[in-house]
Amino acid sequence: MTLLHVPQSIIEENVFNALKEDIGEGDITAELIPQDNISLATVISREDCVFCGLDWFEETYRQLDDEILIDWSVDDGDNIEAGQVICTLSGSSQNIVTGERTALNFVQTLSATATLSKKYATAVKDTGTKILDTRKTIPGLRMAQKYAVSCGGCENHRLGLFDAFLIKENHIHACQGIKNAIDEARFYNPELNIEVEVENLDELQQAIDAGTDRVLLDNFDIETLKQAVDICNGKIISEASGNITLENINEIAKTGVNFISTGALTKDIKAVDLSMRFD
Repeated sequence: MTLLHVPQSIIEENVFNALKEDIGEGDITAELIPQDNISLATVISREDCVFCGLDWFEETYRQLDDEILIDWSVDDGDNIEAGQVICTLSGSSQNIVTGERTALNFVQTLSATATLSKKYATAVKDTGTKILDTRKTIPGLRMAQKYAVSCGGCENHRLGLFDAFLIKENHIHACQGIKNAIDEARFYNPELNIEVEVENLDELQQAIDAGTDRVLLDNFDIETLKQAVDICNGKIISEASGNITLENINEIAKTGVNFISTGALTKDIKAVDLSMRFD
């Protein structure tokens, strides 16, 4: 699955909560600026990145002051060089500075996610394997980060606990076995795909025999992963996960696994360095 857009209602909620957190009862420093003061401001990136977060930036100023004009030089998914202008803003000086940190926080975080995702996607471009994100996202920004992952060229796993089964070790123990867990899933939600996390070839075979649609091969070494892919070939979809890095992901992809999932795309990010300056 690739999340190509985020519902406007989600973006509005993200921004509303962020502004409430930052402004509280009012921006007491911005109140030092005369109310009728008008400014032109420029946002630049201080480093190379993949840009993401335009809609969150715009929504920040829409909620603060819909008369602030924003002129964009880039769009989500664009490659940006250090020093490049991202956008210019014109309007109330008070409201521009009040929204500055919230707007930039969204862009620096989502651009960081998109930038790292592009690095992972590039690392496997010579293979047929696709890279997936996980649920290891910043609380409250699940859909935003998953959208950023897609802007960087990777794909999305399930959105949450509600849209697909992923039966893991604790589920298996609580259900007293892989087959029992799969049977329960088929009974309660027969229309949904089932994925089972397995830790060895024996569990893999159990999952296949029980009728899973997909397996997550957790922390398999390369040789065992190759064996697992051979077993899965033509039967079920294979996904590798666990201790995935930029250094080893290409070797893992070359085993022929269909997907590789990694939480690094959304949790191991470093915010992109952005700057807003009044002209």
